[in-house]
Amino acid sequence: MERTRRRRSVLAALTAVGLAVPGITALSSAARAADADVAVNGGFESGLTGWTCTAGTTVNSPVHSGSSALQATPAGGDNAQCAQTVTVQPDAQYTLSGYVRGSYVYLGASGTGTTDVSTWTQSAPDWQKLSTTFRTGAATTKVTIYTHGWYGTGAYQADDITLVGPGGSGTTQPPAAPAGLKTTTVTSSSVGLSWSAVTGATSYAVYRDGVKVQTVTGTSATVSGLAASTAYGFQVTAVNEAGESAKSAAVTATTSPGGGGGGGSSDLPAHALVGYLHASFANGAGYTRLADVPDSWDVIDLAFGEPTSVTSGDIRFNRCPVTECPNVESDAEFKAAIKAKQAAGKKVLISIGGQNGQVQLTTTAARDTFVSSVSNIIDTYGLDGLDIDFEGHSLSLNTGDTDFRNPTTPVIVNLISALKTLKAKYGAKFVLTMAPETFFVQNGYQFYGSGKWGGQDPRCGAYLPVIHALRDDLTLLHVQDYNSGPIMGLDNQYHSMGGADFHIAMTDMLLTGFPVAGDQNNVFPPLRPDQVAIGMPASTNAGNGHVSPAEVTKTLDCLTKKTNCGSYTTHGTWPALRGLMTWSVNWDRYANWEFQKNFDAYFG
Repeated sequence: MERTRRRRSVLAALTAVGLAVPGITALSSAARAADADVAVNGGFESGLTGWTCTAGTTVNSPVHSGSSALQATPAGGDNAQCAQTVTVQPDAQYTLSGYVRGSYVYLGASGTGTTDVSTWTQSAPDWQKLSTTFRTGAATTKVTIYTHGWYGTGAYQADDITLVGPGGSGTTQPPAAPAGLKTTTVTSSSVGLSWSAVTGATSYAVYRDGVKVQTVTGTSATVSGLAASTAYGFQVTAVNEAGESAKSAAVTATTSPGGGGGGGSSDLPAHALVGYLHASFANGAGYTRLADVPDSWDVIDLAFGEPTSVTSGDIRFNRCPVTECPNVESDAEFKAAIKAKQAAGKKVLISIGGQNGQVQLTTTAARDTFVSSVSNIIDTYGLDGLDIDFEGHSLSLNTGDTDFRNPTTPVIVNLISALKTLKAKYGAKFVLTMAPETFFVQNGYQFYGSGKWGGQDPRCGAYLPVIHALRDDLTLLHVQDYNSGPIMGLDNQYHSMGGADFHIAMTDMLLTGFPVAGDQNNVFPPLRPDQVAIGMPASTNAGNGHVSPAEVTKTLDCLTKKTNCGSYTTHGTWPALRGLMTWSVNWDRYANWEFQKNFDAYFG
């Protein structure tokens, strides 16, 4: 009603003016006719198309109008901002409006070329309209509009966001959906795709099983990092400055059988049990001789090699002294046990780092020292390879280092270089594994480094560039699904330790891939399932997040058979999932080998 009354008033005024000055009537009508809503998908009816969100999803209830609205949940270091950049006219007036619910919800515009604006509400238990105006600068053609909550508060909702003013000089409509999508070359780990060009498209987004995995400018793409003998579905959208088209018709492809990936994994069993052996210390679990480790353990990580100082790069492996471990074997017995394990087809690695072993390769000198000292340990004991268990403050990202595919932070770049050097030195059979915490991997779905606006923990997602750079050399990634806070999964819900749901959601992220920091144009590709093992504590004594054997079985059923999944829906089924990792062999022995027995019973 209000809009109708206002329109009548304006029309009456224009009519009166027109009787005296006809030219002004024509000019005003033309100016009003040029006004339009230049925001894309402001009602969120097309999901998050057009928006970049750090922690957002769409919901069907509550909504202000239509069938969808935005819901985003701030965290301690993230205000859950959703933003889009729109094309505008220079020196023009715009009105930004939207409806919000929740506490401390903001709506604003930046890059206006004049004074950036924002408006907010402290509390909106029901839908409340926010509105503000601005004028663009003389040379401004792009403006970013955004909505966000406040750090650590509850979820907020937003809907029907509009930016009304003169339309920009560029394209005002998203392109049509691509046609003619078909597969080309299919291998055991990749699928080639091609499609017909779309008029007005500036790029194309490729989706695998509903998840965006690539953006290209041409009409073909190759999706890699796939599992052998596995069926996948693909779709493509066309993109221009106005937004993204609807998805194309889907095509499916099944990868060919493969003979295993790189990284020294071809002679591991199809399903492997990985465990850490307390080799340099004793604790409440007691010391276990290497020769006494049962044959069920396929990969044994000797814990730990530690640096002489945080930044030296000089790694030393000091076996547990007899004063601390009265039943410790001699060096000769230890080396003989390594050879016996290897003769039985097992892999024995040196694990670097751990909770107390902070390693920061800040210089090339430290990098080179790391390579030489680790090589010395491997050669001295005749080991099969290396496990990287960098925790705490070993890895973090410098401000401005925002692309996991092209890292610039020295501790990251130098670690990648060191590991590639070791791989090249020891060859194809060199086993390389990593055991990061969830904070450094899956947390990268929400946060990466200090973030575009600063203020985040720079360690967020800091393992991602290392994993990505070494994915062709990596034998196993077994993220520690324990001692973890809540982590957001691909369903945009937080998952906490204590049940199968957490392990399923965290592993699904590794096998599906995910946009880093919510950026759909910056997707961390999936790992092969034969590269992934799930890290769990062996007992309640071993760490927070222990789950019962029944929950372990649920986890494996869901990921390898897509049964027994509970409330979480995975993005695939991975019968080739490599297996399980646990901290630790010693704690499992203390618990009467419960973890090992459950693994053996499941995989036979």
